[in-house]
Amino acid sequence: MSALAALVLLAPAACNRRLDIGTVVVSAIGEPPRVADASRTPLGTPDRLLIDATAQGLVRFDAAGQIEPGLAERWIVIDGGMSYIFRLREGQWGDGTPVTANQVVGLLDRQMARGSRNPLAPFLTAVDEIVVMTPQVIEVRLNRPRPDLLKLFAQPELALLRVRPSGGSGPFRVAAFGTAPLLRPAYDPNRADPEDQREEEPERDVRLIGERAARAIARFAARDSDMVSGGSFADWPLLATTDIAPASIRVDPAVGLFGLAIISRSGFLATPASRSALAQAIDRVALTSAIAPNWEPADRILPDPLDSAGLPQVPAWTLLTQDERRVGARQRVAAWASENGGAPIRLRIALPAGPGATLLYAHIGAALYAIGITPERVPMDAAADLKLVDAVAPYDSARWYLATACAPCGEAASAAVEAARQAPTLATRSQRIAEADAAVNEDVPFIPLARPLRWSLVAARLAQWQANSRAWHPLNRLRTDTN
Repeated sequence: MSALAALVLLAPAACNRRLDIGTVVVSAIGEPPRVADASRTPLGTPDRLLIDATAQGLVRFDAAGQIEPGLAERWIVIDGGMSYIFRLREGQWGDGTPVTANQVVGLLDRQMARGSRNPLAPFLTAVDEIVVMTPQVIEVRLNRPRPDLLKLFAQPELALLRVRPSGGSGPFRVAAFGTAPLLRPAYDPNRADPEDQREEEPERDVRLIGERAARAIARFAARDSDMVSGGSFADWPLLATTDIAPASIRVDPAVGLFGLAIISRSGFLATPASRSALAQAIDRVALTSAIAPNWEPADRILPDPLDSAGLPQVPAWTLLTQDERRVGARQRVAAWASENGGAPIRLRIALPAGPGATLLYAHIGAALYAIGITPERVPMDAAADLKLVDAVAPYDSARWYLATACAPCGEAASAAVEAARQAPTLATRSQRIAEADAAVNEDVPFIPLARPLRWSLVAARLAQWQANSRAWHPLNRLRTDTN
């Protein structure tokens, strides 16, 4: 029986509530989690959850997506934001050996080193050096102020993990390995009840499963799991085939980028006018409403000013009606074809698998056909002219949006984004970001379509689960009686 067929058959069971007993079972959409390694990229949801559960950085995210202590029990910011001083708490690696300041500095240096595969390394270039001040205190010195540094340090990709031989510092340990590891709360020397920690309580354990969305939904519908994490637009339509209670379906107010990166800058896509024609041809309201209710469309890169000195740049075509936009796009296609001897325009669009992606392609493909372009859907790892970007912002800076959208960009836009990165003060940085927003808007390297759609299925027993803009739900912040 296929996973989708099982999902339909098991859905009526969702009418009954899962009892609040035993291990918490979490299905994360993606490949089964592997031995934790924060340096490996890209990391899927199961791997990120496993790393976040068994290792932690200086700080981490709580249930609401806010900063809470990790290995650092407290911190201060001095010198106008140019220095972060962290006092480390008493911590232990997986083998019981104590965490030392020298080890912490060494692991952070490795993650941020030039040539690191860590996807966050390009956004940490403001870190000048990390030094040990005392056995319990380290200092992160910057060459440029970065007010959102803590949000970067809280990401699972910056968890402090000693792969060999001792693993991370918790808050969980892997009690049983395999394709669905069992996680058990780690002994914490900072807690006041050390004896109580030695008592095994199954409700504190977490079983982490990585699997396809259809199987994860079927498992939840059968009351065999407590949470499905990592849902996106690609899998959202599967929920329509079930009777899962609406109260169990949770949608995060995620912020980030969802749209098409223009990978090729040759042929029809060589000029901003042609790239803009593609952007204005797509009816975003029709596209988003066909996939999920209340999914927010987007026609600009920045959702808000954030740390920019100006308002978000808006493409000129947003002042036109949808019919006027398509007429203009069709005229641009016809003009290019005439200039190039009637050559046909074919564009390869890289999209993930899943019914939501099929609906997305149907709307994009229809829009391109309507203006005289022949589309072709290809896998995400294939050569393409356009490629879907679906990313939640790791921190709240306009520079992240512009740098992520500007891949690739023209020379002027790239220089403007780089100038924003190197700005020596926050005031100058805000002005440079505004200039970069204008330059990227003029270059048109990216076609915004919507804001990221992130959803979870959550059983009533997980009372601490909270929707948040990071769309991140730590496994140690699901039940009210766990730490």
